[in-house]
Amino acid sequence: MEGKNEQRAGLLYGIGAYVMWGLVPLFWPLLKPSGAIEILAHRMVWSLGVVTIALLAVRRWAWIGELVRDRRKLALISVAAATITVNWGLYIWAVNNGQVVEASLGYFINPLVTIAMGVLLLGERLRPVQWVAVATGLAAVLVLAIGYGRPPWISLVLAFSFATYGLVKKKVNMGGLESLAAETAVLFVPALGFLLWLAATGKSTFTAGGTGHGFLLAATGIVTAIPLICFGAAAVRVPLSTLGLLQYLAPIFQFGLGVVYFKESMPPERWAGFALVWLALSLLTWDALRTARRNRALAVKLLVTAAAAPATATPTPEGAAILPGDAAILPSDAAPLGGTTTQAPEAATTAGTEAPNPAQQKIT
Repeated sequence: MEGKNEQRAGLLYGIGAYVMWGLVPLFWPLLKPSGAIEILAHRMVWSLGVVTIALLAVRRWAWIGELVRDRRKLALISVAAATITVNWGLYIWAVNNGQVVEASLGYFINPLVTIAMGVLLLGERLRPVQWVAVATGLAAVLVLAIGYGRPPWISLVLAFSFATYGLVKKKVNMGGLESLAAETAVLFVPALGFLLWLAATGKSTFTAGGTGHGFLLAATGIVTAIPLICFGAAAVRVPLSTLGLLQYLAPIFQFGLGVVYFKESMPPERWAGFALVWLALSLLTWDALRTARRNRALAVKLLVTAAAAPATATPTPEGAAILPGDAAILPSDAAPLGGTTTQAPEAATTAGTEAPNPAQQKIT
């Protein structure tokens, strides 16, 4: 009973995290007339404050000394900080400039980009269904380029920056809260310097917009941290396959807001492109679930065989290993509170070579 309650709580935490990431496009327009770069700088500064309070609460500080002594990890953290800066900044700009639908597309196609990077950079092998999904995704980008009259560059930059961020985070191998603290610490000085420069030149909106506006800018740290904490609570309670399905909630909500609330144009060519993307994601999800079931069945067979003949060494059947394309790539903002890290937006998907620990991993 306790295990079921834990899973139920984890499911609620996960739904809460992804719904918050999905609804975040409603928040960024409230920060106008602040520009995207000023909002981004406030997000970096206030996020560090929030995660510092969280670290004080859980008393986790030993990792700082280890990080400072590891130059390679410091360099990777700096690269992660740079890529998430691009991702966060462009997403805020897109939302506040009427491009919510195109921004949501970036997180729909992110799994396909992640798979492509795995093949090109890591030499991964794909199953036939995954190849079909990738080809379908490429066709979708071509259709959308025709529909937009240009390549969907906002979507592509968001997807590639997010996928790069995930790849770097996987190599850093730090807990989500610690990783976010390190990244925002790297960004803190230039972000604070930019805000001070805005204030000195009279261009800051922090105080000029009134007390309410100032509080909203400060709340960017909370908007970043609360979904992260909920995701961390979900990651240690529910199976990875469940998180892999929940991750589609965020771009679905973002897309819905773009069409229904922000009333962005959706001509037939754009619907056709999105339909192809959703078809590709459906293929990936079906293939991942099928492979997970097959691996579980093989694992049970191995256990039964081992129990029947404990003195006999049982070779691992071919195909019992985790196959390419089953790792969950999670939102850029979704670095959990513990374990190793694979990826943390605005939102996420299934791809990669190995199934990460459920406590692994933005995002918005």
